[in-house]
Amino acid sequence: MVANLFTRRNFGVRFASFISSLGLAGFFGSATPAAEQAAGATQAGGVQKLNYEGKAADGTQMITPLIVNNGLIYIAGQGAHSHDTGETFPKDIENHTKHVMDSVKLLVEAGGGSVDSILQLTVYLANIDFYDGMNKVFKTYFPHGGPARTTVAVAALPGDSLVEINCIAAVTRK
Repeated sequence: MVANLFTRRNFGVRFASFISSLGLAGFFGSATPAAEQAAGATQAGGVQKLNYEGKAADGTQMITPLIVNNGLIYIAGQGAHSHDTGETFPKDIENHTKHVMDSVKLLVEAGGGSVDSILQLTVYLANIDFYDGMNKVFKTYFPHGGPARTTVAVAALPGDSLVEINCIAAVTRK
């Protein structure tokens, strides 16, 4: 249990959450009062719970896909069918990663960021053999180098997805 508290992945996530909870994100980044206002500081506690369109979540969902607080954007785990548009596509790691990254990009932009403002990603693969295929797609989203990233293999993912990704990004615009 104690060893689990001090892994690099857990440390990074806990540190980012700690900094965010103290309201020090602006100290460590370039957040300004305008950026904090864009991040939703006008709502109680500065926390905005948003849907895929960047509008206030209606509160009926068990998991909110997008939270904006103190200049940071938190994206819930996105699987290949998380933002299901009814489109059918082949079940291979390249297609699944593309659909997941499209959802992540959509949410980050709805929260006031961009792909370049993504600070950290956690990638869950249904099979570690998918690592190279996932990386091939990642290079198209991050051609100039990507964010900090952790990739782990898991036994299974919801919705029969081959990959799931969550992330933290910085608010860069309203």
